[in-house]
Amino acid sequence: MNYLEIIGTLVGLIYLWLEYKASIYLWIVGIIMPAIYIFVYYQAGLYADFGINVYYLLAAIYGWLVWTGKKSSDSENLISEIPITSCPKRVWLPLCLVFIATFIAIGWILINFTDSNVPWLDSFTTALSIVGMWMLARKYLEQWFTWIAVDAVSCGLYIYKELYFTSALYGLYAVIAVFGYIKWKKMMQES
Repeated sequence: MNYLEIIGTLVGLIYLWLEYKASIYLWIVGIIMPAIYIFVYYQAGLYADFGINVYYLLAAIYGWLVWTGKKSSDSENLISEIPITSCPKRVWLPLCLVFIATFIAIGWILINFTDSNVPWLDSFTTALSIVGMWMLARKYLEQWFTWIAVDAVSCGLYIYKELYFTSALYGLYAVIAVFGYIKWKKMMQES
């Protein structure tokens, strides 16, 4: 039994709850969780997932700065969180291009420089996670769609790699992502 995986799973549940609530504190937990999973994924030979967790650490810092970086119009010193919005249409093509280029590049690297036995699935979830994390940092409602896809594919991948606790976590993530989308949409409409 991998205790680090169990701890990562528990921290992941806290992260998921905070993301669902659109709480700024998800970024603090978003630093702890990837620090744990760097070790879990390396041991499992999921090198792209290992690498994405380095990105997640940096993205958590970026997300914290973006979510707290908007000054309120009421006072120069008062900081307010950015609102939930829809992803602008002009952003979709660049996001798709980033996904495709990253997917191909990571897949090629995994095939040619690692012993990964799941290079394309690992590359898919990693490339889509890069896009999803950026969308989350910008607080775009549609970020939930990327996580539904990532979580569903990851659930199966982790079963294959015998990371059962992590697989269960990602299965739960996929279900909660649907509810997260509904909650964020309601929050967006109310603001």
